[in-house]
Amino acid sequence: MGSIWDALLKAILYSDGAGSDVEREDESVIELLRDRFRLLTISIAEAQAKRNDLEISLPIAACIADLAFKYTEQLAKDLELFAQHASRKSINMEDVILSAHRNEHLATSLRSFGTDLKSKEAQSERKRKKPSRKEDKATTSVVHIPDN
Repeated sequence: MGSIWDALLKAILYSDGAGSDVEREDESVIELLRDRFRLLTISIAEAQAKRNDLEISLPIAACIADLAFKYTEQLAKDLELFAQHASRKSINMEDVILSAHRNEHLATSLRSFGTDLKSKEAQSERKRKKPSRKEDKATTSVVHIPDN
């Protein structure tokens, strides 16, 4: 799965056997994700091939799935490092855009997507803040009676 450094680090951290259950659980989760990712990628490749009147062999589709999964793993590491470099614990849209800096078309598409997402969030926020008509009617029909 990871690099030799990841394997070495795990060997050092879990050498006493205390973390072996955690390590096995992490590996099983990664395997499950890899399997699901592979199935979805193969499904997409087959659908695209059919759509374009082509055929794709299963070994080629599996190879594409494995390459995409490895790319995704590296992307996740890069995004995490970008967030850490900015002294944040969460990855944000700017990190994703930064990861695409070598592909100007992709970076432009991501910026556009981010802008659209922000405008939709703003619209959603305005709708939540807008009081309902029942509340408006209730406040206008209330009569304050002073205490005597």
